[in-house]
Amino acid sequence: MIQKFRFGTPIETEATAAALPAISVNCAQDAAALAAYVNLNLKKGFTLSRTLADDDAVYGLGEANRGINKRGYRYVSCCTDDPNHTEEKVSLYGAHNFLMVIGKESFGLFIDYPADVCYDIGYTKQDQLTVTIEDTNLDAYLITCGKESGTDSCPASPHPCADASTPDALCIIRQFRELIGTSYIPPLWAFGYIQSRWGYMDEKDIRRVAKGYRENHLPLDSISMDIDYMEDYKDFTVHPERFPDLSALSAEMKEQGLHFIPIIDAGVKIEKGYDVYEDGVKNNYFCKRADGTDFVAGVWPGKTHFPDFLNADARKWFGGLYKRLTDAGIEGFWNDMNEPAIFFSEEGLEEAARKVEDLLKRKDDPKLNDFWAMQNVFNINNDHADYKRFYHNMGGKKIRHDKVHNLYGYNMTRAAAEAFDTICPDKRLLLFSRSSYIGMHRYGGIWTGDNQSWWSHLLLNIKMMPSLNMCGFLYSGADLGGFGSHTTRDLLLRWLAFGIFTPLMRNHAALGTREQECYQFEGLDDFREILKLRYRLIPYIYSEFVKAAQNNTLLFSPLAFAWPKDKAACEVEDQLLLGESLMLAPVYQQNTSGRTVYLPEGMLLVKFTSAKEYTLTKMDAGWHYITCALNEVAFFIRPGHLLPLCPPCECTGELDYTKFELLGEAGTELSYELYTDDGYTKDIKQHGKFIKLAR
Repeated sequence: MIQKFRFGTPIETEATAAALPAISVNCAQDAAALAAYVNLNLKKGFTLSRTLADDDAVYGLGEANRGINKRGYRYVSCCTDDPNHTEEKVSLYGAHNFLMVIGKESFGLFIDYPADVCYDIGYTKQDQLTVTIEDTNLDAYLITCGKESGTDSCPASPHPCADASTPDALCIIRQFRELIGTSYIPPLWAFGYIQSRWGYMDEKDIRRVAKGYRENHLPLDSISMDIDYMEDYKDFTVHPERFPDLSALSAEMKEQGLHFIPIIDAGVKIEKGYDVYEDGVKNNYFCKRADGTDFVAGVWPGKTHFPDFLNADARKWFGGLYKRLTDAGIEGFWNDMNEPAIFFSEEGLEEAARKVEDLLKRKDDPKLNDFWAMQNVFNINNDHADYKRFYHNMGGKKIRHDKVHNLYGYNMTRAAAEAFDTICPDKRLLLFSRSSYIGMHRYGGIWTGDNQSWWSHLLLNIKMMPSLNMCGFLYSGADLGGFGSHTTRDLLLRWLAFGIFTPLMRNHAALGTREQECYQFEGLDDFREILKLRYRLIPYIYSEFVKAAQNNTLLFSPLAFAWPKDKAACEVEDQLLLGESLMLAPVYQQNTSGRTVYLPEGMLLVKFTSAKEYTLTKMDAGWHYITCALNEVAFFIRPGHLLPLCPPCECTGELDYTKFELLGEAGTELSYELYTDDGYTKDIKQHGKFIKLAR
């Protein structure tokens, strides 16, 4: 059951796809059903609290730091450009306000509010969950399974959650996902391996990367292009000297089975004669200051204006600009810097200059505090004060940005997706974003932002996948090998060994870091075999992905959701279920030859020593130490399930769906329903089909 409670007059976020009647809350009695689960305090803003039992787990929040169970820390939903995801960080690139309390009395909460939402989940007091918002204008959704009253289904769902034995978490997630709408499904080629780097400066670099992969028979489907392909970092331009004929280059790469994925940034360069800038100014498509002038911020192009993506007309205009690149043969994009990232504002620079001047005028002896004050003066990038300096036009209403901050990246990606319905109405294009809010999952995927080449970020990648799926983001993944810092051969191999299972599989690195294309390292065979195994797995991953999208279920899930009464399973967060058949237990520590694994039930250990060579070992339930060398990939097949593997290949255009090797427990009759389609058509219900594989 889902109940919607309306407090005050909320801003319409369009996060949900299903319309529900709202209970208008004027006093606590109006929210009696919600108050049965949480305490409400509306005297100073909005506060929701609950005392947690010792064994209650709290899941959700999508792209958030730390573990899958969110107990023990605090989080702030505020889309934030910060690449250093150390443990103390409370905000990352996305804002996903869905959480569940799972215990004797389970329920889910979606707080539909587009500005800062603060979650204290056992941080101040171990047994207290507290959600606070400065404003009182929001929608709150309470999601329950109805099992307390003895029903076997989710009353608000058009189909039941199996039976009364369905875990509460899965029951709540299915209802929430039905509420927010079907997840984006990319083209099949987007499940191939993507090589990316900030620093591919010209056509020679692109050809060098393509040659490095193809000549070494390293599988590859796409090459991402960062900001250097543009002319002076101007959106929807191509550098005339570095990339003199993008259409011809794109066609040349497609002959090799490769796609381009260019970046599009949120800021538009201020430059006379640049038509995107001039059209935006002429038609009032940019965000405004309070006095009505166009807001100015510094980003990669220098001084820029921000398109007002919350304005439907501006959204349509900006989305239409993608056609300039699709006409050149481009079929995929990644939207970046769309929190929006702000290096500085004119007002912020002026304020910093005044502070410096005041410090320099002081006549007393310098003090240590003055030194720190001077340093802090220039720490003005992504200053929250800037969020209060510009405004949006939402349906004719002037709304200050800080009130709707978390909607910005979502609506940039929405602008592109809606334009694609006109540009290529029958074909799926690849689209993923850095910033996001609930609802953007209908338009594109996300990558988890500018991470680092740290072993801890490999573990964070593992733990983040189920939480992203809970919020509808199925097409997701991290920068494999790490974006910032310098990767190592062993870290990249271990990260790839997990990344071959994530829908978005992209190796991406920052300018100035060690080059981390697979052919840059010794022992190419190890990289080649891991990548080839990815392509053997694509039919299964794609099939389970589409099923999860159509059925509002998870692709990745924690063991706790399948074995909620198994205490050990509920505490294991570095192992994941992938679809119906697999359990993953990645190695994520340096200088280790394997890892300890917990099996809630007997499973089949599969260990690949190459893309074609593997061993199968039946293992009992319980704790085991599993060896796994750097050149191996180990995972588990659940009892009663099959894993279909196609022959190895070097790009998705060579996938062979006529020859499958079926892995599963010997001596038993097993089958698997494989989904397949042409990989491009949007209407998958009409053009897709299921193939029964059995042995």
